[in-house]
Amino acid sequence: MALEIKICGLSTPETLDAALGAGADMVGMVFFPPSPRHVDLATAQALAARARGRAGIVALTVDADDATLAAIVASVRPDLLQLHGTEPPERLAILRARFGVPVMKAVGIAMPADLDRLAAYDGRADRLLLDAKPPKGAVLPGGNGVPFDWNLIAGRAFETPFLLGGGLDPANVGAAVRLIRPDGVDVSSGVERAPGIKDPDRIAAFVRAAREADTAATAPARPADTSPARETSLS
Repeated sequence: MALEIKICGLSTPETLDAALGAGADMVGMVFFPPSPRHVDLATAQALAARARGRAGIVALTVDADDATLAAIVASVRPDLLQLHGTEPPERLAILRARFGVPVMKAVGIAMPADLDRLAAYDGRADRLLLDAKPPKGAVLPGGNGVPFDWNLIAGRAFETPFLLGGGLDPANVGAAVRLIRPDGVDVSSGVERAPGIKDPDRIAAFVRAAREADTAATAPARPADTSPARETSLS
């Protein structure tokens, strides 16, 4: 399966077009007022209409109640609900059944013990997002621009397709793809010039770097040359 690339926290037509033009597979909108990337329903509805049929539409929420989710689903009609809070594993099936929308669960990782919490969602979500656990005192559950130790998950198999997030940017996404071999990558602050302000050039550079790394990682190895060496004469 080709690498999925998600650009999250989009809030303007110009930056949405930059993500679509670069070839992003998914575009995310944030519904969390404390975030500088938060969008209202009217803005999100217009952005979703612009993206529909060109990329998957992801609605990110943080411990949202059913009424809030119902309003988002009715207005935006997302292809995927991203749960970025403390939602328990059993809530995933409840929301999927109620709204008929696949669910991606974000899990913050900072230490080996966090992998136990991750395991509780594996097989229950439609996708997992392996994100960096927010630093102590952080207001936002994601988008803090800090990566976690990728060696914690290197070589680990998951039942559920997963995206890697947390501190990715155009400079390090290639290394992450080569080491982890995720099903997808997710970026937000790593393609911004300021909190909440996406940079079209950085978006393009991120997608290009991720695609190049994925292509290199999946290319078949060239067979070794086993033919006898030729003798050459300089006379």
